[in-house]
This record gives sequence, C-alpha cells and structure tokens, in this order.
Amino acid sequence: MEKQLSPIYLPKPAAVREIITENSQIKTFVLTFSDQAYNDSFSYKPGQFMMVSMPHCGEAPISFSSSPTRPGAIHLSVRKAGKLTAAMHDLAEGAAIGLRGPYGRPFPMQNLRGKNLLFVAGGIGLAPLRSVINACLDQRSDYGTIAVLYGSRTMTDIAFKKDIDIWMQQPGVTCLLTVDEDEQGCWDGPVGVVTTLLDKIDIDPQNTIALVCGPPMMIRFVLERLNNMDFADEDIITTMERHMKCGVGICRHCHMDDKLICVDGPVFTRAELKNLNIMELQL
Repeated sequence: MEKQLSPIYLPKPAAVREIITENSQIKTFVLTFSDQAYNDSFSYKPGQFMMVSMPHCGEAPISFSSSPTRPGAIHLSVRKAGKLTAAMHDLAEGAAIGLRGPYGRPFPMQNLRGKNLLFVAGGIGLAPLRSVINACLDQRSDYGTIAVLYGSRTMTDIAFKKDIDIWMQQPGVTCLLTVDEDEQGCWDGPVGVVTTLLDKIDIDPQNTIALVCGPPMMIRFVLERLNNMDFADEDIITTMERHMKCGVGICRHCHMDDKLICVDGPVFTRAELKNLNIMELQL
C-alpha cells in the first residue's frame, strides 16, 4: 500500500511573481500562493521561515525577508549555496515552487515597542532583519530611534541596496555600511568588520534592544562586544542556523543542546543561549 504523506509535510503550490537580483549570490523571490483565498489569509511574523521545495531538489528553510505589514506577497531572499538554492537561482518569473509554513519562533515584536533598536547584520543576515526593520518603519510611532549596521565582504556583495537607500532617508534612522576589503579601490565608506561601526554611533544600552544576524563567527563577536557595552542579555536577540529537515520538531535534526531550532528558535536571546552548550559561540 502506498504511504500517505502527512498533511504537515505537504507544500502549497506558489508562483514566482518577481525575481530581484541583490548581488551575485543572493536573489529575492517575490511569491504568491496559487490558491488566492489561502494567499489572502496567509500570515506570518518577522523571524519565522518557510520550508521551500522543488521537484528532485529537496527542501530548505528560508527566512522571510518581507514584512507582514505589507500583505499580498512574501519575499524570500536566497543565497546560492546548495542544490535547492542553485535550482531556485535558475528559475524564471512565473515558475512554480512548493511552500509550507510558517515555522519557528519569531522576533518578540511586542517587546521592541517603545525601545530604541540596534540592528547588526552581516551578508545574507540582513534578510530576516529586513523583515523587522520594514515592519518597524511601517509602524514608526511605536518605536524609538533605529540604527542599522551592515557588513559585507566587498562593495559588490552589499545586498538590499534599494531598501538601504530608503532607510537612510528616514527620520530617526541611522544606517552605516562597512566592507571587509575594498577590492576595487572605489569604496569611500568604512573598511573593517561590522563591530567597528559600533564606535560610530551613540547608543544607550539601557533603552536599546539589539537584533543580530549573520555568519556564526560574526554573531559571536558582536554578542561579545554588546555584552562589553553593558547590554542586558535579555536585550540581545539573534537567530541561529541549523540544517532543518522537517521544520516541525519531529526529526530533531536541528537540535542545539536540548533545544530544536525549528520550534524553539530560530530566534533566541543571549540569555537563552548562555544556558545552552553551544561551543561555536563561546558565550
């Protein structure tokens, strides 16, 4: 007898409405569900993710880079890194893919209200933070000052340039960029790791919540630096990466000590991470 696939593993068909090339390795896919009624009722929160699938390519978790304050379509920003993501980068507008979700614990948006916000991102790590930043800008009166610090390997690796240009024009928003190296000799901004940008802004740790996303090594050093700046552990929020298979806490493939990234995360505070045995962060 043929096995029936559990409903929790069944993806919903979706169509690629637009493809935005962010840089040579990252593309943003604007997607809508084929079922219009489902698309209209679909909801998610910043920090959550979708399981994306294509025939013969498997599945991969991709965080939302769009904001739920802008309904009608979702944005998934994808870095070309494996079989599925490479296949996605070959898609054209109008192509079909499978989506299931949303999954994961989101950013605690309610806890951010009334606070100054500091966003620190590296590379593709700006994608999930973009979801939060745009949500905050769409409800601007609910939040204090906003600072966005973004580090890229080189000038050509900077992603989300249109968003960054818009953020730079917003009142109460500071947006600073840095690159690891000026390979073309035409970058007129700071050169160095993203933590060096913390020296260029005035921050009150007592009334600021920091949100951090990027490569694990970057997260480690940013969290250490924020701790030295007297940020409370509860006011430092980050996202963790593990290769998620099911997305719903069944396979336990994404375990991190006694937590599962797909259901207990991917969003964690530094206080929560300190209670886990995470050697790569050395918290």
